[in-house]
Amino acid sequence: MTTTEATARARTAVRPTGVERSFGADELIVSKTDRRGVITYANDVFLRVGAYSLDEVIGQPHNLIRHPEMPRAVFHLLWDTISRGHELFAYINNLAADGAHYWVLAHVTPSVDERGTIVGYHSNRRRPSPAPWPRSAPSTRPCSPRSAGTPPPRPPSPPPPSSWTGWWPRRPPATRT
Repeated sequence: MTTTEATARARTAVRPTGVERSFGADELIVSKTDRRGVITYANDVFLRVGAYSLDEVIGQPHNLIRHPEMPRAVFHLLWDTISRGHELFAYINNLAADGAHYWVLAHVTPSVDERGTIVGYHSNRRRPSPAPWPRSAPSTRPCSPRSAGTPPPRPPSPPPPSSWTGWWPRRPPATRT
């Protein structure tokens, strides 16, 4: 496959199939990107689990593997956190080139030069431990009300200050007089 063909395949929209893929508990998926999130390195586990060739991912945006049912807010939080120089751990559902999906526990960190300037990002992904909640195959329904075009539900209003005793999970600190 030529580089041009690989780029064209990588940019073609992938439809989720509902097939869940996994990888070994002792394996790490590793990738590196530049400051804009363009992939500069992907290890063999990334390529095998994601069903991509190296030519298909190098030079592509990392959101190439973003599953459409992952809430956008997760990635806003991720970029906000790592661009400020902090690390982030998150459970992420990724999408392979063949439409399969795979869950990871991602650890994303900024890569810095000798002056401490962020020059890119590094991500290690592990197979998550079995979740304490039931996990099902991705559905065809939207993940959140916002993605369905309806406004999100309003959070409940806090009770008035006079009823905080018993409602608040712990007592507010005592005030000095």
